[in-house]
Amino acid sequence: MPSPAMPAAAAGPGVRHVAMLAFPHAQMLDVVGPLEVFAAANAVRRSEGGQALYSIGIVGSRPGPLPTASGLPVTADRGLDAAVGDIHTLLVAGGEGVIAARRDRALLAWLRDAAAQVERIASVCTGAFLLGEAGLLAGRRATTHWMHCARLAREFPDSTVEPDAIFVRDGRVWCSAGITAGMDMALAMVEEDHGRDLALAVARRLVLFLKRPGGQSQFSAQLAAQGAASAPIARVQSHVLDNPGGDLRVERLAEFAGMSVRTFARAFARETGTTPARFVERARVDAARRAIEDGAAGLESVARRCGFGSADTMRRVFAKLLGVGPREYRQRVRPGMAAPAAPGPHPDRELGA
Repeated sequence: MPSPAMPAAAAGPGVRHVAMLAFPHAQMLDVVGPLEVFAAANAVRRSEGGQALYSIGIVGSRPGPLPTASGLPVTADRGLDAAVGDIHTLLVAGGEGVIAARRDRALLAWLRDAAAQVERIASVCTGAFLLGEAGLLAGRRATTHWMHCARLAREFPDSTVEPDAIFVRDGRVWCSAGITAGMDMALAMVEEDHGRDLALAVARRLVLFLKRPGGQSQFSAQLAAQGAASAPIARVQSHVLDNPGGDLRVERLAEFAGMSVRTFARAFARETGTTPARFVERARVDAARRAIEDGAAGLESVARRCGFGSADTMRRVFAKLLGVGPREYRQRVRPGMAAPAAPGPHPDRELGA
């Protein structure tokens, strides 16, 4: 359950009220995960001797307990008949209950009215379908859980769905990918409101791996490798993951699989949904990320070890796939860490994002 909500009436000057719109059979983590981020921001600020920054609450069809998809209830502190005016940030949960919620005319009408009044509105996971149903995604970029991105794009063709993003922001409208990505989005909101240092402190307090940038892929190469059905393709993926710095040209991978280049490329794309080159690129980024997180080597050394050839090439690939460069990534994961000196005549270079 989320930390106890601060009633909006008790909020002091400058406190932003964050409300989560929930409904029967919403995904529980969609509801409580982002709210815990804002509650943690309050805890961090209080530990520093300051005042709470956010009040948090849950909006339901009516006040009282709501069943979630897990069977555990959450409690709505206000219903749809309550005023919207004090809400600064409105979040919309996802989950299996979205199917019925999309047919709830009163809920959709309230959502449209609220969207016109709040400073910021955002969906978590399949909550994007409620934003779409309310007409709030028209002409905007959006995302949702990777399993449902194709359907979101099909049902709301007037929006631009980004299927591989952790979260996207288009003006006042934000959308996050599946489930825990809502916490990444909430961290980005805390950063926007109160700065990067507080957002990183919140991430550390919640023992989150790191504050992921919105453009980062929903997938890792390791996760993608679990999808291969045939032994030859699975062997190639394992070989790539084990040898990111090796010769991973498509000709060599096809030879490793015992196929012609053309047959291999087609089979790989059919089974994995991506090309061999893109899989190699992602595997190398994953390997470089782990090396940077370990903090044991400079960026030039990491780039060579992970198959990029140069730190400049690694910077470009990081920017494309993660939305940040290696230097900024290192600062996010290991705040305050200085670049380690590289031995020999090839000193490490600090790279821009």
